[in-house]
Amino acid sequence: MKILITGGLGFVGANLSDYLLDKGHAVIALGRASTQSRITSERYRYISADTTRPGDWQKALGEVEGVVNLAGKSIFKRWSKRYKKEIYDSRILTTRNVVDALPTERSVVLCSTSGAGYYGSRGDDLLKEGERPGDDFLASVSVDWEAEAFKGSDKGHRVAVMRFGVILGKHGGAMAKMVPAFKSFVGGPIGRGTQWFPWIHLADLMAAILFIFENPQVGGAINFCAPEPVRNKEFAKTLGEVLRRPAVMPAPAFMIRMVLGEFGSVLLDSQRTIPDKLLGYGFEFQYPDIKSAIEEIVAG
Repeated sequence: MKILITGGLGFVGANLSDYLLDKGHAVIALGRASTQSRITSERYRYISADTTRPGDWQKALGEVEGVVNLAGKSIFKRWSKRYKKEIYDSRILTTRNVVDALPTERSVVLCSTSGAGYYGSRGDDLLKEGERPGDDFLASVSVDWEAEAFKGSDKGHRVAVMRFGVILGKHGGAMAKMVPAFKSFVGGPIGRGTQWFPWIHLADLMAAILFIFENPQVGGAINFCAPEPVRNKEFAKTLGEVLRRPAVMPAPAFMIRMVLGEFGSVLLDSQRTIPDKLLGYGFEFQYPDIKSAIEEIVAG
């Protein structure tokens, strides 16, 4: 297959490009940087583009059989009113432009990102894909984001919306920030640590994307999270044990909110998501439990 990836230079996009190339596929990656030199395969093409704006980059969508839509401003910083608009526009406008440019004469598979934030903070509720959305900022972004992606179905394309949990992998993402803190003896649970922590190993995320491409019955909203959710304090304890560091420095909730503002509340939210549809379709996780996932990542 030839697959286009928006957000192609990010943590997930860059690793996914390598993964798909290793599997024999061709990749067109889109990103904001003017050039890239990391990947030199003859089956790889990079296009520099602002995907929030229509442009020549959209022509590439006429060449491909699959699309992975990953583009979006990071949520992991303090939110101002202006930055919240950037979070929203980077997701909604990019997805709208992708769907607008999908061909009308043939079907393409669109895997478009969303997040576990779709559900809002739900305490101990077990969250399968059919659960209602939340009513906070990230939930409202996710609802609109998914609606733009599903417009692809109206054009005859197969659409899968991927509700990502926290992505754990080597050399980037959340672990790149957490491991140094724990190694310096300043890691621990966030707030009381009782909130559920939706997570997925990067290897399983990439395999699940390829699984969608290869299985025509798979579509709709799909929870991209491990089948064994954990509470934040269990995650912190396990990471500390693997690193042989005590997880004894909790970050108080009031301090999180004081330093990070509205975004701080996201770190205290609880989403007990399970990958009900992936399991139902027969997808097998390589890292279903948090200890095996962390051990693999730290070993590298």
